[in-house]
Amino acid sequence: MQDLNFPPYSFRIKNSQNRQYIFDGLRKKFVVLQPEEWVRQHVLRYLVFTKNYPKSLINVEKQLTVNKLKKRYDVVVFNPDGSIFLLIECKAPEVKITQETFDQIARYNYELKAEYLMVTNGLEHYYCEMDHENEKYTFLKDIPEFSR
Repeated sequence: MQDLNFPPYSFRIKNSQNRQYIFDGLRKKFVVLQPEEWVRQHVLRYLVFTKNYPKSLINVEKQLTVNKLKKRYDVVVFNPDGSIFLLIECKAPEVKITQETFDQIARYNYELKAEYLMVTNGLEHYYCEMDHENEKYTFLKDIPEFSR
């Protein structure tokens, strides 16, 4: 897998039946190592080891309903009170981040009401702070460190 624009992290990778698997420490299982999963695992390491988010507040690939359609978000970080602090959309490195990507996370966030959004393909990262009351957002240089 290619190098990404994250600090270097170590991963457990195994080969089985002509496929590569990577260990997901949050889901506590090996998952197929696809390019998007490579990005997702870097994001998870970034949250836990660089930004100090507790694993107990992070949720990976869960279903949600948007306009009566079943969708899956990549990563959500909860506040201790159960509200959503951060919603993350991961794309494979070869996928360009476009308006369509931002539209996708905006549709998800319409339901979830996260305080912050992150969109990444592992090479480019975009961070936003949401102002739901005024229906605005502000781009940031990074997401905040965990401090609650």
